[in-house]
Amino acid sequence: MRGGPSIKQFDDTPFHDVLRFRFADGRIARIREKWIEMSPRFVAFYNEWDPGAMTPKHGHTGDHSIYIIEGEITCGDIVCPAGTHIMLEWGDTFGPWVAGDEGCKLYGFIAGDGHPFFDLEGWPAFLADHGAEELPVVHPPLPPWAPSGSVLPGPLDEADP
Repeated sequence: MRGGPSIKQFDDTPFHDVLRFRFADGRIARIREKWIEMSPRFVAFYNEWDPGAMTPKHGHTGDHSIYIIEGEITCGDIVCPAGTHIMLEWGDTFGPWVAGDEGCKLYGFIAGDGHPFFDLEGWPAFLADHGAEELPVVHPPLPPWAPSGSVLPGPLDEADP
């Protein structure tokens, strides 16, 4: 127990690139994420997806709630426009996800430590079908209680720790 509320200003929370892609036409798309609150018991986050940005099929260690604020995202074969709520229980998987032509902004909350797990079978073919290649990103700083290992599915920038 903290003894009271945790209050943060959105602008005081930094963005981290969690995925980046280069498309055949040279365009770069990324997913930027703000970890608004993190604890061993939950993660609250905000994402901004550039048009066409993607994630592989994956899940998280905790029940997971997502609300689409702006734009749209396709989850598997289902188009999820602004105003859509998505709920997954611990261990469920979803995706792959692809942001729509205007990109997407979303807010999410994961009960539990939120550590992701990825189903990368078919991911290289999915990228090829979309004319995309993953680009390295800098591994974001994690709190000391976070499980070890990468929380990102793609390549990491070797030049940065």
